[in-house]
Amino acid sequence: MPWYDYLLCFFGGVFTANFVPHFVRGITGTPFPTPFAKPPGRGMSPPTLNILWALANLIVAYLLFLDSGFSLFDWPLALAAFIGFALAATMLSRAFVHKLGD
Repeated sequence: MPWYDYLLCFFGGVFTANFVPHFVRGITGTPFPTPFAKPPGRGMSPPTLNILWALANLIVAYLLFLDSGFSLFDWPLALAAFIGFALAATMLSRAFVHKLGD
């Protein structure tokens, strides 16, 4: 398996992790920071924009997984995706703990 398949799976996991908070905040009607807020990444974006941003992240993740040949039964690729997901989720939790006051 080429090395770049692992890289694609890693970033597929990263984009999947970024999908989750934007989608959850969007469907619950709660504002949440996006790159399109003012100031970018710090201001709050409306729920509809969060849904759109979440879906864009999900599409990118899907394309990355598709191109890598990802399978849950291929343990090395699944592990690369999990590591990307876990790392991004941890970093997102640390980044947003100071930005959200709820």
